[in-house]
Amino acid sequence: MPAQPDLSALLGSRLCHDLIGPIGAIGNGVELLLLSGTGRSDEVALISESVAALNARIRFFRVAYGIARPDQTLPRGEVLDILSNLFPSGRITVLWDSAADLPRGEVKAAFLLLLCAEQALRSGGRIVVAQNKAGWSIDLASPRLRHDPRLWAQIDATAHPADAAIDPSEVQFPLAGQALARIARRPRITVTPETICISF
Repeated sequence: MPAQPDLSALLGSRLCHDLIGPIGAIGNGVELLLLSGTGRSDEVALISESVAALNARIRFFRVAYGIARPDQTLPRGEVLDILSNLFPSGRITVLWDSAADLPRGEVKAAFLLLLCAEQALRSGGRIVVAQNKAGWSIDLASPRLRHDPRLWAQIDATAHPADAAIDPSEVQFPLAGQALARIARRPRITVTPETICISF
């Protein structure tokens, strides 16, 4: 019997695909405004920055929430390009160190874990992502870390079945567990008052 399709991932891919075109068109319009000299520069700059941030967010969501087939890869350059505009305020910084070409399923899991990390870094902080032959590590640090054990427990889908009582803003936690299960990885999570370290 064939495996059931991942409908939530297919929906994520479809939504992001349909949104990225109009966002690109807005970006092209901003470039035309800059070339023509119309509009105040501060207004155009604000639109340009917002479009860049939104474009990065949608591209990020396309990987995190979209479909990831076993044979798909993602270049490190594309990952770095997406991350470069993901947190434009600078409140959260992300350092990414990985191989040149990465299995898309692994990047999907890492991106979902970055969304989990963002939830814990409401007051800002730093995330370091490293990948090597031994696997992945995602280390986040903040002097005002917000750790909700109920949510982080859901990342280990094999030990803690996903709890249905979650908010839309928390969906990345059980989805991260599902993404890790799909690539046959189990997370190891270590928590201190100012750090959370995830490896898989």
